[in-house]
Amino acid sequence: MSVFSGRSIQIVRDLSVDEQVYLYEQSRDLKQALQERHNVEAYRINDPEVAVYLLFLEDSTRTKESFRNAAKFHAVRVNDFSAQGSSLKKNESITDTVRMLVGYSSRSIFVVRSRLEGVCRWLERVIGDYTDKLGLPRASFINAGDGRHEHPTQEFLDEFSFLQQRDWDRSHLHLALVGDLFHGRTVHSKVDGMRVFREVQVDLVAPPELAMPVHYVDQMRENGFEVRLFPSIRAYLDAGNVASSWYFTRLQLERMGDQLLEKADSLRNSVTFQQDYMSRVPDGCRFFHPLPRHSVTPTIPSFLDRTSLNGWDEQSMNGYFTRIVQIGMLGGSIGKGFDGQAATPLDYPDDFVEEAATRTSPKPDYKIGIKPVASGMVIDHIGTGKSVEQIWDHIFKIRNILGLHVVGSQGVFLSGQTGTHKGLISLPNVAEFDERLVKMLGAIAPGCTLNIVDNAQVVRKYRLHMPRRVYDFDQISCKNEACVSHPDNYEHVIPEFLRSGATTFVCKYCEKPHDFQDIW
Repeated sequence: MSVFSGRSIQIVRDLSVDEQVYLYEQSRDLKQALQERHNVEAYRINDPEVAVYLLFLEDSTRTKESFRNAAKFHAVRVNDFSAQGSSLKKNESITDTVRMLVGYSSRSIFVVRSRLEGVCRWLERVIGDYTDKLGLPRASFINAGDGRHEHPTQEFLDEFSFLQQRDWDRSHLHLALVGDLFHGRTVHSKVDGMRVFREVQVDLVAPPELAMPVHYVDQMRENGFEVRLFPSIRAYLDAGNVASSWYFTRLQLERMGDQLLEKADSLRNSVTFQQDYMSRVPDGCRFFHPLPRHSVTPTIPSFLDRTSLNGWDEQSMNGYFTRIVQIGMLGGSIGKGFDGQAATPLDYPDDFVEEAATRTSPKPDYKIGIKPVASGMVIDHIGTGKSVEQIWDHIFKIRNILGLHVVGSQGVFLSGQTGTHKGLISLPNVAEFDERLVKMLGAIAPGCTLNIVDNAQVVRKYRLHMPRRVYDFDQISCKNEACVSHPDNYEHVIPEFLRSGATTFVCKYCEKPHDFQDIW
């Protein structure tokens, strides 16, 4: 087995930069070996007890067929799962479907396309727990496109094609992304995929209605990329310093609302290459496209098919080689010689509850309207610095979420130390919070303090900081309706959020950013 056996690929970042480069090197060598008719048996899994399931719950031609042929190359059992004829049409969850299928072979690799964003990350978790309990090898999951989120396998063949154009020089990439950058999951995957190049310039060419979501642009800049934005191809060409690689995406009309559909023609014109632009692109330039193009109004018109700009035909073929290697890596036949830096999961310790020292002091002067506590608890410093209205909302949220429907008092006051407003909840005769409730309070109201009072003295004090991870609470929910964890999708996913900034959290599954308060 290789170091990749049993792993999953939900997002590009599931492979480290070294692992991505290894994938491209293996794909390059395999492509050359096949073209020169050399022996390629060393790449094959060659085990009929290994099953590759093609779970395409949305329409696909190129991705599905390239994966089907890549799986057949490996001489494994290939199962083309038809959603139209399955129990999924009877509202069976995809979780239950995969739980059933995983027991039919010694090892399983699932290639999944779905409108549910983050579905492979969830399946990796829940099916991994299931196979561990049964003593079965862990199943692998490959994301073949999930809603508007990511399409890592397309990104791998794209980066392979960019490297091939540059004769495998990883020192620099100057790329123009053109088209529907808002809905296009293939361009979202490039935020991490382009990290295989040491220096990256990326030009985003799209009208404001189709612009790259801000959090992806921010991530590009955090990755050290130089980023420029343009509303149209004409404006881009007028600005100069034009990229030698262009990556077009189609307008995804099926994902647009009625208001955008009414403007489809003007939006398309701004990102469609015109005949009179031909003399304005640099020598050696190549155009790429994930395909298919729109048959009537393609952003890369057919007059370009026979020109030297056509890089998309070979790009499409490259999917066969990169997907053979991905299946081989997860299936154990490829990867034994890998000696680079592997991807490592991020660590999110639960260290946001800090027990502080207490000091003996006279009973504090309580604010007007707050009942002094001889024995019980006081939650102080709630929402410090926020508006009075926000602090009151926060107080009631704490009461409701923690079920603090007990006798007590609360209020919003001006802090004598900071000069800003803060909230306080007084809970007389509430003797104890268990550890889970303390952590929940910290996750709801970071920055507050919890004081345990006995005989009118604070006997224990906890300072609660912003957590790095919020999880395992029934009261949290991703607000993205397309996320696999959203309650309306009935996959019964346990929500989880990971901190990515001072107060920003991203959903573990769909990676949608949320303000901290929005997850409750």
